[in-house]
Amino acid sequence: MILPAPLLVGLGGAVGSTLRYAVGQALADADAPFPASTLAVNTLGSFALGLLTFAGVGDGAMLLVGTGVCGAFTTFSSFSVETVQAWEDGDQGLAAGYALGTLVLAGVALGIAWVLVG
Repeated sequence: MILPAPLLVGLGGAVGSTLRYAVGQALADADAPFPASTLAVNTLGSFALGLLTFAGVGDGAMLLVGTGVCGAFTTFSSFSVETVQAWEDGDQGLAAGYALGTLVLAGVALGIAWVLVG
């Protein structure tokens, strides 16, 4: 590795969090009944991490892009809070659909990455 592991992860995290913010801004006006930006980043992040994993990239690339970029880009915590908020707001159908939809789309994205690399 050219850079120390913590620096690779930190640099990747800076890129990932900036991308996460950009997606949030781009989808802020989306007229979706659910948090579209969180769904988008979690689906895209699953795809990207799948590509890296199935391609067997080296340790440095995995630290920079996998742990750093994808780790900061995706957001399980926001997904969890948004799901609970929908449930507590009395929209149990939306909460369940959003949770199931997120898991299905992330799985499909991972599967597509596997097919592309495999």
